[in-house]
Amino acid sequence: MFKNDLKLAWRNLKSSPLFSAINILGLTISLTIATVLFLFIHHETSFNSMYKNKDNIYRVLVETNESFNSKTYTNAPAMVAPTAIEDIPEVLDAVRMYKHGFGDAAYINTKNAEFIENSLYYADQSIIDIFDIKLIQGNAADALLQPNTAIISKTTALRYFDTDKVIGKTFKIDDDKEISITGVFEDLPVNTTLDANMYVSFATSFFSKRPTWSNSSLETYFLTAEGTVPQNLVAKMKDMLDKNVEQEAQWYSLNVQPLDQVYLYSNEFQYAYSERTGSISQVKSLTWLALLILVIACINYMNLATARSQKRALEVGVSKTLGASTSNLIKRFYAETGLMTFISILFGVALALLVLPYFNQISGKSIPLSLLLSTSFVLSIIAVWIVATLLAGSYPALYMSSLSPKQILNGGRVTTKNSATVRKGLVVLQFVASVVLIIGVFIIYNQLNYIKNKDLGFNAEQIMAISINGINDRNNVGLLEQKLLETVMVSNVGAAQGYPGKSVSGRMVHSPINDDGGLTVQTNRADAGALEVLELKFLAGKNLPVVKAISDTLIEVVINKKIADYLGYTPEEAINQNISMMPRDATIVGVVDDFNYDTLREPIGAYAFHNLDSEWKEFLLVRFNVDDLRENISTIEAVFKEVVPNVPFDYSFMDQNIEQLYLEEKRTASIAVIFSSLAIFVACLGLFGLASFTAEQRRKEISIRKVLGASVAGLVTLLSTDFIKLVAIALVIAFPISYYIMEGWLQDFSYRISIGWQPFAITGVSAVIIALLTVSFQAVRAAIANPVNALKTE
Repeated sequence: MFKNDLKLAWRNLKSSPLFSAINILGLTISLTIATVLFLFIHHETSFNSMYKNKDNIYRVLVETNESFNSKTYTNAPAMVAPTAIEDIPEVLDAVRMYKHGFGDAAYINTKNAEFIENSLYYADQSIIDIFDIKLIQGNAADALLQPNTAIISKTTALRYFDTDKVIGKTFKIDDDKEISITGVFEDLPVNTTLDANMYVSFATSFFSKRPTWSNSSLETYFLTAEGTVPQNLVAKMKDMLDKNVEQEAQWYSLNVQPLDQVYLYSNEFQYAYSERTGSISQVKSLTWLALLILVIACINYMNLATARSQKRALEVGVSKTLGASTSNLIKRFYAETGLMTFISILFGVALALLVLPYFNQISGKSIPLSLLLSTSFVLSIIAVWIVATLLAGSYPALYMSSLSPKQILNGGRVTTKNSATVRKGLVVLQFVASVVLIIGVFIIYNQLNYIKNKDLGFNAEQIMAISINGINDRNNVGLLEQKLLETVMVSNVGAAQGYPGKSVSGRMVHSPINDDGGLTVQTNRADAGALEVLELKFLAGKNLPVVKAISDTLIEVVINKKIADYLGYTPEEAINQNISMMPRDATIVGVVDDFNYDTLREPIGAYAFHNLDSEWKEFLLVRFNVDDLRENISTIEAVFKEVVPNVPFDYSFMDQNIEQLYLEEKRTASIAVIFSSLAIFVACLGLFGLASFTAEQRRKEISIRKVLGASVAGLVTLLSTDFIKLVAIALVIAFPISYYIMEGWLQDFSYRISIGWQPFAITGVSAVIIALLTVSFQAVRAAIANPVNALKTE
């Protein structure tokens, strides 16, 4: 019986080439998109799933109090891990790790060559066991126990030494510490949040010698006993904190995050070291996008199948007269739908193989093609096939199988008012989904354009940030500044600990007029040149001194207006006032206007530049007076190598660094633009097919009207009006839905656009024009046809 149903399904597909082509094309495009997006979703949700103890690993979070703006940090103090192992029975082991320079590049010298290493971490020996790091050389039991030892990945070993046989070889970090290699590990999987190329023993770091409860800089993971309840663990961590830190010194509380949430649920957390970060909101958005496009294709199928009901009615009537039951007919129609979706899935998966590399490029992911063969993904595709078949075939199967054979065989019409209403409703639903997608993309791009063009309070254009972390002789930094200023393309140079968009230090300032626990301040050690490079707007006072004698113990600071307001001063009143923010009192010498040093998702906070030698100045900021910076990179590199020949030249452009803060939104928008365009195309395919069958059904009516004198324009208007009405209804429904969704998305930004009428007007007009062009092709074709051909049988 099933074999006969398949034969009939194949015959029907061949007998209606237009119907079959439109549906297979629409379903193929939709299933290609769905396949790629489901691959992306599968990849994103698979992070950190490979570890044998994955269900018992938790990351420690630090949740700050109101004085520190109630933020959540992904890093904990050095004393948390060893104390938890001692005091909390559920904690079986723990590992602490942090990135070199708290996120800055390391300079590696192997005696034969120099390298820039962006993924060097310091870590406890326990990382090997907790995270199942597989050593292909070395002893896993003690590879990271001793100071000045390291394990490196196989790829890194080949890059540094042209061989993976590197046990006992040494290298220097920042031309300072000499490190001995004690192990080589297999490259870490692409779907883990661990992104290190090498781990240096934690005993090498200064944190191992001076662990504290105050400095929160170490990413810390607990390996807990089976069945540990997170709430109970957090309660015991609170007791541990109360036991070791006095209440007034507790500026934070401790919490835990399950390992399976680390990748997707950490967007709002601060100071994460891993560059592998995901977004659950992006996963949800793209999941909805995949489902929407799939639903649009299924609606096409339902619409076209019911539109063909008059042609298929005779088949149903004869079958029922010969004894076919309703269930037999339902199976037959589902077999036809299943065959069509199966063909489309084969094409869809084949196309997904072709477009996946391009999708990886757009999304910034590394989804392997091998994921297509994974058991879970194959089962997902089978599930998509079944769901698409059941959804697309539901209305045609139930509607067609319920037709009365008596009415059919007596020549009656089978198209009912209800079926026409359902078709119209499905067309409206299609265009609602498509319009919502287009408006969403429109608003995302408007917000990104607003971010790009907003006055940030400083000038990020034409600034190169050169890392000077590897220059141990600070006299060479001064010489480098002097040499750079001698080049014709450089207008200003200055050294600083960081710059806007880059993490600096955090301190507290207390106000004599406010007893509120203090204000968190981002502090940046800098020289006068750095502030000149940034072109900050001074409201009062002057810049930091150009030259500061070694014997000069005075600490001078330039604060932003936010701090002056908090202290209760006007910018002019703040000058020469003392401020208790540094290890000892400092003097305010200047006040600059507020500027956006962080992402525009956050309001402007307190920021200060100072000249206390408490932090390392890690960057040389260079402002150019020419437009094309890239042509002058070789000149700058030559000057750099002349002064410090043994330090790698590592640079970036400040405006590009700031753009990186919004990379996720840009990628999501790019993906949404492509797939939304395809969604519109699929919806128009359905509209085209529906217009074709409507024109076919009204062929005789059109011919009679034409004989009676109707013009081609009038007939086109007659056939197009009904469809345009449906699009107009879709717009009325889609506009408030779009506004509600995108208003919620914009709430994440402290600085944002207002949603105006333009996205709705442009999208509305575009939707009507697209629909009109789609329908008009068939309408014109029907209107210019010879009426004799339609009426000669009457």
